[in-house]
Amino acid sequence: MAKDLPKRSEVRVEDTWKIEDIYANLEAWEKDVEKIVSLGDKIATYNGKLNNAKTLLEVLKLNEEIDYTASRAYSYAARVSDVDTGNAEGQALVMKIRSVFVGISEKSSFVVPEILTLSEKDIEGFMKEEKDLEVYKRMLGEIFRTKAHTLTPEMEKLLASASEVSGAPGNIFSLFNNADLTFPEITDENGEKVRLTHGRYVPFLESSNRQVREDAFKALYSTYAGFKNTLAATYSANVKSHLFKAKARKYGSCLEAATDANNVPKEVYTNLIEAVHNNLPLMHRYVDLRKKILGLDELHMYDLYVPLVKEADAKFSFEEAKKIVYEALAPLGEDYRAVIKEGFENRWIDVYENEGKRSGAYSAGVPGAHPFVLLNHSGTLDSMFTLAHEMGHAMHSYHSYKYQPYVDSEYVIFVAEVASTCNEVLLVKHLLSKTTDKTQRAYLINHFLESFRGTVYRQTMFAEFELKTHEMVERGEALTPDALSKVYYDLNKQYFGDNMVVDKDIEMEWARIPHFYYNFYVYQYATGFSAAVALATKILNEGESAVKNYIKFLSGGCSKSPIDLLRIAGVDMATPAPVNDGLKLFKELLDEMEELVK
Repeated sequence: MAKDLPKRSEVRVEDTWKIEDIYANLEAWEKDVEKIVSLGDKIATYNGKLNNAKTLLEVLKLNEEIDYTASRAYSYAARVSDVDTGNAEGQALVMKIRSVFVGISEKSSFVVPEILTLSEKDIEGFMKEEKDLEVYKRMLGEIFRTKAHTLTPEMEKLLASASEVSGAPGNIFSLFNNADLTFPEITDENGEKVRLTHGRYVPFLESSNRQVREDAFKALYSTYAGFKNTLAATYSANVKSHLFKAKARKYGSCLEAATDANNVPKEVYTNLIEAVHNNLPLMHRYVDLRKKILGLDELHMYDLYVPLVKEADAKFSFEEAKKIVYEALAPLGEDYRAVIKEGFENRWIDVYENEGKRSGAYSAGVPGAHPFVLLNHSGTLDSMFTLAHEMGHAMHSYHSYKYQPYVDSEYVIFVAEVASTCNEVLLVKHLLSKTTDKTQRAYLINHFLESFRGTVYRQTMFAEFELKTHEMVERGEALTPDALSKVYYDLNKQYFGDNMVVDKDIEMEWARIPHFYYNFYVYQYATGFSAAVALATKILNEGESAVKNYIKFLSGGCSKSPIDLLRIAGVDMATPAPVNDGLKLFKELLDEMEELVK
């Protein structure tokens, strides 16, 4: 009999997040949704009146209240939906709040264009007249920074009303991937029939039984291949929506529009790809090492996740994982760890996979509440690193909300992966410091090498796929299933080198990556990882002074540009140095690994 996942109703309460920390009940949520609609009606009455300091302050305060309340309401709906995506009630909550967002966006769409009818000198005068406007200084500066890409009030209203349509491809993919898609059963290493799921896929690829790995790999991608036309159309619509918005806002490309939204030069993106291309020989060397250690005549794509040092292949219960992560974060100080402990003990985390639960993992900051962390913990070393990673995100949200006014509390996605990966680096350094055993060290170093492969190399390959496919649409080319698969397959050949058998099945991997719907998000995993390596090294080498600067970074929200925030912590991402330094560490670890397994 196949081992199926538990239903949501069968999961222990202790292993679920405490959703009532946002709203005590659905009635409280409904009340806030009504409030948002009412506030939207109120802000609409200011249309055409932003010509004095008092009115501007009233509108900005009102806009902030709307955003704060809407953020809480959406967070609640998304958390309810994500733990059981097949539940109609959760879907209904998400659809309702999204529709409210569209209405609010339309009613408030006049605000930015009207502010831009004023001069920066006018704004300076208003701030002298109304001191409370000072809190909005950074936000107003950003409005004027992007003035060339802001449209007339009528056009802004039109774009706002189109937002629900432009977000549809991502919503469709999410529902298809998490709620509708069913994978076949495969035979596990114990000879039992087990249903393949998103959460079980990587553990199957880590199996010592190669047939299990191959069966899981082929079953997954053959399932996606069966829907290749639908998924290509969905992804194509997503890219076209990005192009529509980029053109509407007078950007030269989709990439330029996406990076400028976070005040990041587009060259950071292209420089990353170039730096990784220059270091592809290191990846090819790692592929060769993996092939040698596994003793295989051919290394296939389904051989990439199996631990290279089987004797050290360990399992960690969730309680054990929490204890080890807590110990590893000691260099960040007791204040930091006290918040980690609070999260562990007060149900910030939804721990295990259940039927219909969203795949993967994430952390979501919620204004007026604590962060919420979604996991699908499976007891592997990777699951423990995921816990450390997501709690890094949570700590970033916690500090930003605590130390910044709400208007400056949302950190931009360029810095989003720094805190999470810094935790991972500290965890692997902690584990390595605890052992001189060659087998244990090899096992841990391999895990960190895999982090580099999965985060710097793999995410850069993803970023290059996004760039190539967006450029294809910009040239008027069609994103057919065959075209997408060819781009993806060729990139795998380039990144893994001649000693890897790039199985044809992998050409469908583009169809299962949710981040491809996030509009040039993934490159920030690679840049964030590089920054995190530099920061963790500083924290371990310099101690308290480095920790102090790091906490300032975590507490910065979006009060400065992301490049400037990282400079506070001592890392300059405007240069290629952090990426190159990170890859130097990859080389050092590769050197040690080669010595350990001689």
